[in-house]
Amino acid sequence: MFLTDVRREFYEVIVTQRVLLLIASDVDALCACKILQALFQCDHVQYTLVPVSGWQELETAFLEHKDQFKYFILINCGANIDLLEVLQPEEDTFFFVCDSHRPVNVVNVYNDMQIKLLVKPDDDLNVPAYDDIFRDEEEEEEDSGNESDGSEPSGKRKRFEEAVVERTMKRRERRVWEARRQEILFDYEQYEYHGTSSAIVMFDLAWKMSKDLNDMLWWAIVGLTDQWVQDKITQMKYVTDIGILQRHVSRHNHRNEDEENSLSIDCMRIAFEYDLRLALYQHWSLYESLCNTCYTSASLKLWSVQGQKRLQEFLADMGLPLKQVKQKFNSMDMSLKENLRDMIEESANKFGMKDLRVQTFSIHFGFKNKFLASDIVYATASLMENIEKEEPGTASFIKALDSLSRSNLEKLHHGLELAKKQLRAIQQTVASCICTNLVISQGPFLYCCLMEGTPDVKLFSRPVSLCLLSKYLLKSFVCSTKNKRCKLLPLIVAAPMDVEQGTVIMVGIPPETESSDKKNFFGRAFEKAAESTHSRTLHNHFDMSIIELKTEDRSKFVDALISLLS
Repeated sequence: MFLTDVRREFYEVIVTQRVLLLIASDVDALCACKILQALFQCDHVQYTLVPVSGWQELETAFLEHKDQFKYFILINCGANIDLLEVLQPEEDTFFFVCDSHRPVNVVNVYNDMQIKLLVKPDDDLNVPAYDDIFRDEEEEEEDSGNESDGSEPSGKRKRFEEAVVERTMKRRERRVWEARRQEILFDYEQYEYHGTSSAIVMFDLAWKMSKDLNDMLWWAIVGLTDQWVQDKITQMKYVTDIGILQRHVSRHNHRNEDEENSLSIDCMRIAFEYDLRLALYQHWSLYESLCNTCYTSASLKLWSVQGQKRLQEFLADMGLPLKQVKQKFNSMDMSLKENLRDMIEESANKFGMKDLRVQTFSIHFGFKNKFLASDIVYATASLMENIEKEEPGTASFIKALDSLSRSNLEKLHHGLELAKKQLRAIQQTVASCICTNLVISQGPFLYCCLMEGTPDVKLFSRPVSLCLLSKYLLKSFVCSTKNKRCKLLPLIVAAPMDVEQGTVIMVGIPPETESSDKKNFFGRAFEKAAESTHSRTLHNHFDMSIIELKTEDRSKFVDALISLLS
């Protein structure tokens, strides 16, 4: 059931209870969690936090805690499956679900008692009408005992025949209704996509209760930026939500010019920026950032010798000396930095990169600390999927959560270093895949399989890193191929997951087109292909378009997908 008044129907219900928070492993969910934690701290709400990375962990966490808790809050998990069927809870258990995954499962939508959905009312959900997909089981009474024996030929026989005709008509109606229901549900559930960021939904709640702080606003911005970096939402949706947040930023960060009201340098300021679309450039060198940002790397085709020449021409066109470009951004000459954005944009237009500037926000505190929202997204995601230390997922989750607080700058800087390594690894893998023609057209989709022994392959056994690699690879392939048909195809990437158990992780992403609505049909296709081939698969991820399967089943699974989508 969708909640209409989130404050009254959600917050005022849980504020006097002990609650269990089940948080998915993505940056948007972490930001929503930080906002909720801050609200709970204001009102002294008792809660327990459990990170969950997939359906199995969600079920395990629920089973472990169901006796102690009656109220469960699920962030970025739980909306797109039938929760009651999966978890089998008691009748006095309540679930509050704040999840950006779409489509929302219809049973969750029409369950008025136990499932409460926190969804922004302006999200375009297109949920089928109740009467089209549910109908009450009618007790059809069988008139079996009252058959005519011929002694009263007219009345009874006539009534009996009418009853038979009526029953036949009802059965036919039921069959037509069933077929129509299947069609409606197929249309509704066919594509997977994302709605408004959960962090924005939580910030909206804080704002309605007049408890919104600048920190909460920053987390909402980071949650939205995560959706944009991960390419989960359309550019139109991103710009619309940026506009909404910009009004809040103006309200919170309004500064009077007179001396009396000027704030300490240590106070936090959020500013709207029309900044460069270069990953981590303010914490890296401009040269490294240009080489390892998907947009510039793909546009200039940096994996080729010709592309490297174009990069040199691009830098020469801007009039930037190599010595300046290759040192840390902070150490560049002030005279160059002042007009840098305009210089880069002007040259980028000549080289066909018309979208090199993007609407975003930055945060300042102290003299040295300035971060763009995308910097925080890369750093937090890298901390969450850190493969350098063998530590449990919970430890990585807590570090990522801590890095979002201003008081933990050393963790954030560690995350930025990890993010640089991740971006380099992605760029090198993309270059080797394109140079060795590993991306193959399979008819209805493009396919790339990373082999065991590829450098950095362990990093891509994690879902967020693999999705980021897939997006970079598809964009680069579209820029490099001359085949017009291939430019319109979606991509499937497979990478080794666990060598000892012999499993691979596979992700499917929609086509890279200007008008793409970011809707992904691979979730349903993966399920059908697994059923038809009896492949040993595990649909454990909250994104249905990510699947794990046995290495030896991979080829028959891909063959089934080809025939299914042809």
